Amino acid sequence: MISADAIRGYVDLIVLSRLHQHPSYAYELAKTITETSAGQYTIKQTTLYTALKRLEAAGLVDSFPDTSASGKPRTYYRLTAPGEQQLRAKLQEWEEIKTLIDHFAEGHS
Repeated sequence: MISADAIRGYVDLIVLSRLHQHPSYAYELAKTITETSAGQYTIKQTTLYTALKRLEAAGLVDSFPDTSASGKPRTYYRLTAPGEQQLRAKLQEWEEIKTLIDHFAEGHS
């Protein structure tokens, strides 16, 4: 399992990438993140809600009320146009970080 400390700087990228797929509510997002990571990372609810509120305050996501498939009212989140731009920028940054770390890690496996 990957530690929360190792992933901390990438929570926004994870959330933005999931919301790029489709709007979602927090519980569904948390479940999808765990499933997508094949159980290697489970996001804490407080971490997720903090990220969603931060992203919403920055105008990268917005929220709206809707009803889930189970019939329960939920607050859904979706990517905004600036959120799409931020996602592209974060993905580019991630590629650069991977390349840099690979340079240091070469020959240590």
